[in-house]
Amino acid sequence: MFYSLKSRLFQSLLSMACLSFGLASCGSKTKKKATETPQPKPNVIFVMVDDLGYGDLGSYGQKEIHTPNLDRLAANGLRFTQCYSGTTVCAPSRSVLMTGQHTGHTTVRGNFGFGGVKGLAGGDGRVPLHDEDITIAEVLKTAGYVTGMTGKWGLGEPGTEGEPNDQGFDEWFGFLNQRRAHHHFTDYLWLNKEKQEIKEEDRHKPENYTHNLFTDFALSFVEKHGSKDKPFFLYIPYLLPHDEYEIPQIDERYKDKDWTEQEKIYASMVSLIDSDMGKIAKKLKDMGIDDNTLLFFTSDNGGARRWDGRFDSNGALRGKKRDLYEGGIRIPMIVSMPGTVSAGVVEATPWTFADVLPTVADFAGAKTPANIDGISVKDLLTGKGKPGADRAFYWEFHEKGGKQAVRKGNWKAVRLDVDKKGFHSDVELYDLSKDLGEKTNVATDHPEVVKDLLDVMEKEHTLSQHFPFPHEMEKLEKKLAGGK
Repeated sequence: MFYSLKSRLFQSLLSMACLSFGLASCGSKTKKKATETPQPKPNVIFVMVDDLGYGDLGSYGQKEIHTPNLDRLAANGLRFTQCYSGTTVCAPSRSVLMTGQHTGHTTVRGNFGFGGVKGLAGGDGRVPLHDEDITIAEVLKTAGYVTGMTGKWGLGEPGTEGEPNDQGFDEWFGFLNQRRAHHHFTDYLWLNKEKQEIKEEDRHKPENYTHNLFTDFALSFVEKHGSKDKPFFLYIPYLLPHDEYEIPQIDERYKDKDWTEQEKIYASMVSLIDSDMGKIAKKLKDMGIDDNTLLFFTSDNGGARRWDGRFDSNGALRGKKRDLYEGGIRIPMIVSMPGTVSAGVVEATPWTFADVLPTVADFAGAKTPANIDGISVKDLLTGKGKPGADRAFYWEFHEKGGKQAVRKGNWKAVRLDVDKKGFHSDVELYDLSKDLGEKTNVATDHPEVVKDLLDVMEKEHTLSQHFPFPHEMEKLEKKLAGGK
């Protein structure tokens, strides 16, 4: 029965909490001077939903889908209009987030690559994080954090070096394989390294809807660890609103709408996310730790469906998931921490997933790895400055013909057909300050800008043994054979 799964889940959380803090409480503590008032390290909660479009929240212009809790979080916190995901699909975007390295350097640059393993859903080429990769969780553990995660991982199959417990997470519950996570009712989930089976007759019960299970885990994690001496890091990579579009029941607000069934389900998914964000925010406030918890809300990439004419999920942005146009990589980002993060501010300074690791490390007083591409934007969050506003941002994508993109200042360059044409110079150039929808290619008018951004592409791309572009195969073979 499902009850036994849920019971085992919470019992495991409780026992892990005891293990996490029992050893610390047994040792003798050095007394501090009465005059010392050290600033407590903030808890960190990073919520990342799956395939939510830039325009799917009320605070980002949505008119049809109700998101009052997230809109309130944005009104009382910091809402970013030019934040970017790691890339335009699942696994590599998460790799950028976890490692602080963009897709020209991070280990996992695509959903499938060379030298990977067969995934739980049957596909070959699932590349895991390597042991030498350093994640946010590992960085925060060096600063004394207890770390947890619930939702979709996508960066390591069973038995690989990429499993969450081997990448810094003390406690985790969810899907390892992103393809299996397409189904919101499932036959099993992972609690750490153990399968938690759900019997066939119980799989489609509302309480077994995986999103609900993940929210239960998250709230329990906060309850167990939020009142302890150690700060916590909780990563919540929710599955919604990724298809398949299925939900236990349509939200009452949409039942009588003259919409398609999928439109009703999608809207209900987004509103369920919103409702559970309200639960998390309330839990923090009820426990009195909201002003010491750095809370992020975002999406892993742009909307998978534009829903033009109904929700206009990607708004005026061109493209969608799997594009390196703005619709594929520009995402909603809301950050809150009352008394520390700027309140009621809309901020247009660009930043990206690669910046998350150094930023939370900065808040935690932890040392960052030397090989990251991101920078700390702590000053941006606290209203003390605008770090890195004019730096270059780089993306590459190894599907749909091979693509690269660079943004620097207001200039955006996109190079398509890399698989066929190699690192060619026939790129598209857009001025985002005048052309948010990337409709007018002005490359011929600004050859010096094109050259500058092509130089960035050359500098930021490194040869990957798992994700080479086709024209790099000979070079890779020589490298693997010991040649230069």
